[in-house]
Amino acid sequence: MLAELDNLKDDFDAGLAGADSAEALDRLRVEYLGRKGKIGEVMKRLPTLSADERPAVGKRANALKREMEQALKTRGETLALAPAAKRTSAVDLTLPGVPLRLGHRHPITRTRDEMIGIFQRLGFDVAYGPEVEDRWHNFTALNIPDDHPAADPFNNFYITPDLLLRTQTSPVQIRVMEKQKPPVRCVVPGRVYRPETVDASHSFMFHQLEGLMVDRDVTFRHLKVVLHLFVQEFFSPDARMRLRPHFFPFTEPSAELDVSCFICGGKGCATCGRKGWLEVCGCGMVDPNVLEGVGIDPEEYTGFAFGFGIDRPAMLKYGIHDIRLLFENDVRFLAQF
Repeated sequence: MLAELDNLKDDFDAGLAGADSAEALDRLRVEYLGRKGKIGEVMKRLPTLSADERPAVGKRANALKREMEQALKTRGETLALAPAAKRTSAVDLTLPGVPLRLGHRHPITRTRDEMIGIFQRLGFDVAYGPEVEDRWHNFTALNIPDDHPAADPFNNFYITPDLLLRTQTSPVQIRVMEKQKPPVRCVVPGRVYRPETVDASHSFMFHQLEGLMVDRDVTFRHLKVVLHLFVQEFFSPDARMRLRPHFFPFTEPSAELDVSCFICGGKGCATCGRKGWLEVCGCGMVDPNVLEGVGIDPEEYTGFAFGFGIDRPAMLKYGIHDIRLLFENDVRFLAQF
């Protein structure tokens, strides 16, 4: 039996030397190590041996089985590396290299940075704040009572009864005024969250850029001048703007800012809903209650605030018809910008 095992070893080594593919190795494995393989046949005959022969033959058979398994594994790894080695040897070092694919900024990022840059040139700082807010900063400090529909759980993503995903970047204005006494001049970019039904023009997550200016003798005229300069710089030097009366709890008086549609020149088209105007911003003078809530005397200081969406201007600027395209991370779409 021991001589028979030695012969099996010699036959296996010869077969292994000639195996030049994964299929050949698998056939060799089945022939020698399979359920009906040659090593298995030897193990089945162990009970027929004498008590003196059985331990030596069993030990040798098990050792040979392990040797074959390791040899098959090593040979398989060598064959796997062989194609790569052939490819490496065939590389033409005189060919030009493959150019690196460089990334670029997302349309939202480009629009946000452009908007921030305009306000920075007007003397505004940039402030950031948490996306998870408490009710005080998100509602109460902004003159929004607890029973207001805007604070209803149906209209917000509450995490706890007192914590929620912010619905606007205005809470950061409160945080700035809590830490910094007037004069204050800042813009606040960031993501905000509202449980909107997702469609071509709505998303449960979108971006805002809000602005705040608080100082002595700040009037609505200052607000209008700042917005006018922004509109001409961002949209077009020929763009016209108008302010319509509106209501916001945290500003009084309040207004909506409309810009003449730069697609149709104000004549009316599908983009502007045949109105000739695009609504782009809410704004107004900071309500005295808001100033008092952060310890600023409204008799001594006044201020204005405004809030732009970033997604809609980006869509208008780049001719994007569906807001979902901005967040689907489709490289085919993003590569156009």
